[in-house]
Amino acid sequence: MANVSVFNMEGKEVGKLDLNDELFGVKVNEHLVHMAVTQQLADRRQGTQKAKTRSEVSGGGRKPWRQKGTGHARQGSTRSPQWTHGGVVFAPVPRDYSFKLNKKEKRAALKSALTSRVQEEKFIVIDELKLDEIKTRKFQAVLDAFKVNKAIVILDSLDKNVILSARNIPNVITAQINTINTYDIMKYNTVITTKAAVAKLEEVYA
Repeated sequence: MANVSVFNMEGKEVGKLDLNDELFGVKVNEHLVHMAVTQQLADRRQGTQKAKTRSEVSGGGRKPWRQKGTGHARQGSTRSPQWTHGGVVFAPVPRDYSFKLNKKEKRAALKSALTSRVQEEKFIVIDELKLDEIKTRKFQAVLDAFKVNKAIVILDSLDKNVILSARNIPNVITAQINTINTYDIMKYNTVITTKAAVAKLEEVYA
């Protein structure tokens, strides 16, 4: 069973916490992690690029010159791809880049991502993360205590003070238990969470 230290907001160790191996001690499947990240990036693509083919370019309805006897190569339209203002060969059209990943695969990828953060000692558990006011400086002090400048902060509840205090810090995002995903965990290479959030994570995903 994986075991991590529990810290207070000042960065001092205040205890230990045993983690559920079904969530934080699985065999890391790099292929599934890659697939989950690729899927999320693909879902974000708009796929709105467009160019006109020869059938869509206006004009070019009349044959530019007769078929034989001019000395020119035969041409049927001034909108063929070799002409200036002609259409594009195999022009890109709007498309959907998304693809399906099974629920079990998504969950396995998430477990692998969380396990990798524990193995790399980039999984920080705080006994309680509370701010009495919305103050970016106070949240930055918490990050400085752990010498972290890029992190995803997983909260067990919708804490407005923490969320708004972290919002203006570059390379830091907050997430709820039901909104975490493999891409964010891999992108923001340090996970900061609370004991209560860990318990909820194990309850939902283990």
